[in-house]
Amino acid sequence: MSDKRLDYISWDEYFMAVAKLAGMRSKDPNTQVGACIVSSDNKILSMGYNGFPKGCSDDEFPWAREGDTLDTKYVYTVHSELNAILNYRGGSLEGAKLYVSLFPCNECAKAIIQSGIKTVIYDCDKYSSTDPVIASKKMFDAAHVSYYRYEPTGRQIEITV
Repeated sequence: MSDKRLDYISWDEYFMAVAKLAGMRSKDPNTQVGACIVSSDNKILSMGYNGFPKGCSDDEFPWAREGDTLDTKYVYTVHSELNAILNYRGGSLEGAKLYVSLFPCNECAKAIIQSGIKTVIYDCDKYSSTDPVIASKKMFDAAHVSYYRYEPTGRQIEITV
């Protein structure tokens, strides 16, 4: 008879929690998104969060959502999914899974497809009716990248640091 714990977290809970934790590194005042790339045998390969490229100070570049294009964050920020792909230093991501707190935009979908990631697990799809997300789903379907919404368990995971 085994005495092992039975209340341990599932792989999906673990990797989505890691993605959300990564998102907490974002300095974006409105949207914090995290991503975690995982191998087919459940090893973490890379992580990322939304922010500015290396060398671009988050004190000097804008965080605004509205105004002239060059005065908003949109033309400068790197999304969490792309950061996770670019942060990976181990070679191929062929067959990997991506856990992400927000459904990927069309630009990130292109990078996900090109990198060989085959499954996307997302937490939130609040922009599902927008053209970038509709385009993402069309491309994922065409490229045979599966995607599904993470099913929250409601479990509280508390970490004291």
